Amino acid sequence: MDYHIMRTFADSWGLLAMLLFFIGASIFAFRPGSKVLSDEAARIPLKDD
Repeated sequence: MDYHIMRTFADSWGLLAMLLFFIGASIFAFRPGSKVLSDEAARIPLKDD
């Protein structure tokens, strides 16, 4: 592919896709009820088997 075509895509649709992914990940991380799951995941390395 031509560099100019890829650069144009990254400047427009690629940026939009990354923004939407960031917003979705933020909503997923800060949704109600996710604190309990996050705390459990944070304690996994400290568990004794």
